[in-house]
Amino acid sequence: MNADVIVIGGGTVGSAIAYGLAQRSQRVIVLDGDDRDYRAARANFGLIWVQGKGSNMPEYQIWSRQSSERWRDFAMGLTELSGQDLQLEQKGGLVFCLGNAEYETRRVALQKLHNQTGSDTIDWEMIGRSQLEQLMPDVTFGPDVFGASFGRRDGHINPLRLLSALQAAIQKLSGTIVSSTRVQEIESNVSGFTVKTDAETYGAPRVVIAAGLGSQTLGAQVGLDVPLRPQRGQILVTERLAPILPLPASGLRQTGEGTIMIGATHEDVGLDVATTGAAAATLSKRAMRILPALASVTLVRQWAGLRVLTPDGCPVYAQSESHPGAFIALCHSGITLAAVHADIIAQAVIDGALPSSLDVFHSRRFDVPKAA
Repeated sequence: MNADVIVIGGGTVGSAIAYGLAQRSQRVIVLDGDDRDYRAARANFGLIWVQGKGSNMPEYQIWSRQSSERWRDFAMGLTELSGQDLQLEQKGGLVFCLGNAEYETRRVALQKLHNQTGSDTIDWEMIGRSQLEQLMPDVTFGPDVFGASFGRRDGHINPLRLLSALQAAIQKLSGTIVSSTRVQEIESNVSGFTVKTDAETYGAPRVVIAAGLGSQTLGAQVGLDVPLRPQRGQILVTERLAPILPLPASGLRQTGEGTIMIGATHEDVGLDVATTGAAAATLSKRAMRILPALASVTLVRQWAGLRVLTPDGCPVYAQSESHPGAFIALCHSGITLAAVHADIIAQAVIDGALPSSLDVFHSRRFDVPKAA
């Protein structure tokens, strides 16, 4: 089977790029893995998040901001085509600060990032406890809540609905999704690439690798060496409650169904997706310091997923120099960046070259000689 573009990876990153390609009349084949894969897209907190992104790379902040600005139009088009309500709310988001020290640390970090980006506008502010109580009058905060940072561009969606909508839209636009298949090999030829799976062979002049943690091995086959590491994040989910949280927060949000998601840990434990009692205790303790009423709420679920992290935690977008039709796209912010993936990255694949504004995200930034 042949196509204009083969996208390897059917998670949020790969599906968003494939959707953008299909919108632009490209014949797309998405090769999705099987249920044994470490699927970050199915263990996602669902935030569209700008504030604080790019503390070690200001361009990441600007990139996240560009995607946030496109998100509403992106969601409208996707909903119209797929019929899925993504439960998008983009009214701002919070990072709660417990105590003055956390508050001041947060303020300094956000101000430093703002200065680095050189932006004329400030899309965040620090709010004290009294302002926070005015913003969320139905919430009784714990005594340790000193205040919060408020990001005007932030929001949240239902991540499972997003993934379902993307895949439905791809197929409505005549794209093909091949599920439960594992890519074994990528070979270059005069026509572009041959991608061999455990059951079939596919051909296309261009290939996009967006296979999460599996991208490292596949990228090496086309001259794209990207160092990656997994990081486990555990999340708790409560029973359904009446609406009490009008805004999402980092590590605490109420879904459209009424459940409250509490997260998330940052654990370097390799490819281990087990849940732990220690993580549940740590997450619960902080959540109850913010909202004491959660002490009487029943937890119904706990899960763990693996983030896809580069050494600096920032995205990678690269085109192979030895195999120019091969691209790779990796990040752990697939929800936030979905809008630019479907727009800018998809168009770049069609054009055959990434824009120079994305050079900072190339994997060559990791090619630093090691000390003897």
